[in-house]
Amino acid sequence: MAREPQPPRRPHRRARGDGPPPRSRAHGRDHRAHDARGPHGRPAAPVPYPRPTALVAFNDKTAAGAIRAAREAGLTVPGDLSVTGFDDSELGQSITPALTTVRQPLEEMGRMAVSLLVRLVAGHAVDTLHVELATPLVVRDSTAPPPACRV
Repeated sequence: MAREPQPPRRPHRRARGDGPPPRSRAHGRDHRAHDARGPHGRPAAPVPYPRPTALVAFNDKTAAGAIRAAREAGLTVPGDLSVTGFDDSELGQSITPALTTVRQPLEEMGRMAVSLLVRLVAGHAVDTLHVELATPLVVRDSTAPPPACRV
């Protein structure tokens, strides 16, 4: 029996150079730098519509990166997207626009931790390990009402 001719096989995506980027064996993440063009050098996907009007980052450094990414995507902060952080680090005050953030009471957290540790080392009973501290919102220039709500 004669076999039908087969089309030439295409090399695997990674061998062609258009597959996913190599991943770190340690963490399973791509550690190459990414820009607004996306992780594979292709143009970034368009922002879905309706796009989000606000972003809350888990710290000020991440919020600063979000502001940069928004600019690279052609968005304005806070015109198109409001961004908030969490820490009230010096970075949040030095970027443009100045970052709205939640201030962590670091000195008070440190005092409470030392106080609890001293009581534990001294053998005293600790009443509670759940402590709530005030975390004020520091409003700066990176937030505004959503565009649909502006008068």
